[in-house]
Amino acid sequence: MRMVDLIQKKRDGYNLTAQEIHWMIQNYTQSKIPDYQMSAFAMAVFFQGMCDRESTDLTQAMIESGKQISLEQIQGIKVDKHSTGGVGDTTTLVLAPLVCACGAPVAKMSGRGLGYTGGTIDKLESVPGFHTELTNEQFIQLVNTNQIAIIGQSTELTPADKKLYSLRDVTATVDSIPLIASSIMSKKIAAGADAIVLDVKVGSGTFMKTVKDARSLARLMVAIGKGVGKDMVAILSDMSQPLGNAIGNALEVREAIATLQGKGPEDLRQLCFVLGAHMLILSKQANTIKEAEQMLAKAISSGKALEKFQQFISAQGGDASIVDHPEKLPVAKYVYEIRTKRSGYIHKILPESVGMAAMMLGAGRKTKQSLIDLSVGLVLQKKVGDFVSKGETWIQVFSQNSENPEIDALLSDSLLIDSSPIQKGNPFIYEFIQ
Repeated sequence: MRMVDLIQKKRDGYNLTAQEIHWMIQNYTQSKIPDYQMSAFAMAVFFQGMCDRESTDLTQAMIESGKQISLEQIQGIKVDKHSTGGVGDTTTLVLAPLVCACGAPVAKMSGRGLGYTGGTIDKLESVPGFHTELTNEQFIQLVNTNQIAIIGQSTELTPADKKLYSLRDVTATVDSIPLIASSIMSKKIAAGADAIVLDVKVGSGTFMKTVKDARSLARLMVAIGKGVGKDMVAILSDMSQPLGNAIGNALEVREAIATLQGKGPEDLRQLCFVLGAHMLILSKQANTIKEAEQMLAKAISSGKALEKFQQFISAQGGDASIVDHPEKLPVAKYVYEIRTKRSGYIHKILPESVGMAAMMLGAGRKTKQSLIDLSVGLVLQKKVGDFVSKGETWIQVFSQNSENPEIDALLSDSLLIDSSPIQKGNPFIYEFIQ
């Protein structure tokens, strides 16, 4: 078998066999296929696509390129949640304790942030003492004892995906739906979950700008998961403005705590209930969406979800007193406000610009090697559809500098105000795909 023949075959629009795909991924992982040939193959896929069976075979080959996690020793059905990324996406910090408070075990492997999309591990590390470096035995024991644990992504999982992703990043082939789907699903499946709930973001603040593209990605990821025996559901959710109010690591931990106390932003709460309800159904803890939502609401009103959050933080070395004393979280040196320049209704808050501003403050990474500041970020005071008067505060800036002219200008440009009223909230949930 020769790589040049596989490149030509895909270039001409033919489907590769499972044997050909596995041979290619195995040899690329072992550096027997050079980057220039794999780059050519990625470009061929970008233009010609892959059928569902090819995408599933590619996913399976990338899974088999490295270590796979076994969660069989954990009691119950293990359901994972994956978000395709956005601005202010605090869902895991709320969902993990909320769902486990309803009886579903949460054994989650999460990542760090890159660019303006925040990483769950970074957010959790803003809690003093918290750590995610656990052995597999400690991880399993914590889930069996407390029904919840979160660890960082293992470097031993899917090495083929890591090599291929780095290549796609510099060859303009990142935005290929088959390559995106196989990249995401290889990591999720290798992490050992029995079922997976996908939160596929739609809008200007994420990779899938249109419902059509998000639907295509979600449909393919569901097909791949089912193709290897996983129970799957995908939810298409809105990211045309930041989710919730907080953007930044410690700030998002504060917002997660408020949400678990029943006081968080309505859009964040709503999304957590939708995702959590499907997680409870897949884990056989509830039979209907209505029943699951009632369980989630009770877990918050009774205080059990917040107790689970404290238990989870404490079990992984963190200071659980942050719930009552959030001032123990990292605090930025300066806090100032940006005010509106005119009166009217907010028509747009561009999430990508807001996310970039947060990254420029230090809340995100420009490269994988960048250091982040856990204390800085932004907190929205207004959302799309709200009326604002001229000179009214619409966002707070948490910074290590008293002035940030470039960032302030970027934020001001991200806000569109018009005199005509606009309905609050686009369809927040667009579709469900199973």
